Amino acid sequence: MDRETSEFYNSHSRQFLVMAFKHDEREIPKHVDGYGKRTGDCGDTVEIFLTVTDHIITQVNFKADGCIHTNACCNTLVYLAERRSIEDGWKIIPENIADFLATLPEDHFHCAELATGALYLALSNYQERQQKP
Repeated sequence: MDRETSEFYNSHSRQFLVMAFKHDEREIPKHVDGYGKRTGDCGDTVEIFLTVTDHIITQVNFKADGCIHTNACCNTLVYLAERRSIEDGWKIIPENIADFLATLPEDHFHCAELATGALYLALSNYQERQQKP
């Protein structure tokens, strides 16, 4: 392992590394109850797909075109949002993601904002769909 790679691994928490390299939620489900998409100033794009049963977020999937920090933030968002009520989903803030990851660099905090912004759009989309029969 070269020095740069070693420094990367040594400078991040275990939670960050697990979430950064996880890829099992990166799929588009067949049935989507809520959808949100945001593109950040950095050029990264996040799409969030929600599956909801009885106002409980039962599944969160995402598609991300971005850096490893964005992937870590999206996976953390999945962890924080699944099995929670829609109301609790609205309470997830970028700081929750950064706190869980512990070592999200300050200059990549916008990745947590991007993930939560896409979640809010998906929650809003879900609520709009509920109002229209």
